[in-house]
Amino acid sequence: MRSLLVTGGAGFIGTNFVYLWRREHPEDRLVNLDLLTYAGNLENLTELPDGDGYTFVRGDITDEALLDRLFAEHRFTHVVNFAAESHVDRSITGPKIFVHTNIIGTQSLLDAARKHGVERFLQVSTDEVYGTLGKTGKFTEATPLEPNSPYSSSKAGADMLVRAYGHTFDLPVVTTRCSNNYGPYQFPEKLIPLMITRALADEPLPVYGDGMQIRDWLHVSDHCRAIEQVLLRGRTGEVYNIGGNNEHPNIDIVQRVLSHLGKPDSLIRYVTDRPGHDRRYAIDATRMKDELGWEPAYTFEQGLPETIDWYLANRTWWERILSGAYSSYYADQYGGREVISGASAAN
Repeated sequence: MRSLLVTGGAGFIGTNFVYLWRREHPEDRLVNLDLLTYAGNLENLTELPDGDGYTFVRGDITDEALLDRLFAEHRFTHVVNFAAESHVDRSITGPKIFVHTNIIGTQSLLDAARKHGVERFLQVSTDEVYGTLGKTGKFTEATPLEPNSPYSSSKAGADMLVRAYGHTFDLPVVTTRCSNNYGPYQFPEKLIPLMITRALADEPLPVYGDGMQIRDWLHVSDHCRAIEQVLLRGRTGEVYNIGGNNEHPNIDIVQRVLSHLGKPDSLIRYVTDRPGHDRRYAIDATRMKDELGWEPAYTFEQGLPETIDWYLANRTWWERILSGAYSSYYADQYGGREVISGASAAN
């Protein structure tokens, strides 16, 4: 029987991972540590009350005394670190919290894991640490790290700490780097749920620049299955890239959302681009396939409509979020941006 610490398990990807692990490994004990900042939502986990091998703890991964107590009490064998400040726009307007949470928080977890002798420490990272690509090529695990935003720089710093603790202290670490996730429970400031919720309200859909930034889209359930396999079977000290084989420009995503909802393209508003906006990401997940037999199950043609329908069926969930502090954040983030034009700019 394993004893897992999952940090950030009330966020988007963490929530989906907690559900997967409890479903597939019900005999294991699992502690979910989350500070419940703006993107953490306990409503995500209403089907997992405390007890029966599952415990939720509200706390900060930089709180070393708390970590020491939890590690001693629960004798964790495995740690999966999802906890992170993760929105690039927020990192541009306020980088300090990204350094504090993503770097100092990861170091605190590594120190606790080392002190208490965990069997495996899995760092959940991002393809953004690699920087940007041209029109061709894909990121491999050997691609140099060239982060271009405060967010991706903080994640790259955390990744380097994980690597160093593995090399210097023989801590059994492994790192995953994923492409853009989508699916249920994603916070509404991210591209796909943002476009869904605003389109349903017939509000303008802000698209950065020309909308031709390309991302590789990975369904969150595929991502969580990949993390499961790396946690159980990945080689210690290695990095594993996880991608969805679904490259699409942002404007294509927006237009697909509008089409599925029966909304007009005239809702699109092209706004001033984000500073330092990476042009293209693409993941080579060959190592995942060759070593662990993992491949994404979802195509985008299946996953995107299913995701849109989830938001339609769970309006109460995201309406609660939009009625809170997020509303003022949205106004601050987009209200002062210059509107370039309407949908005709795509022509």
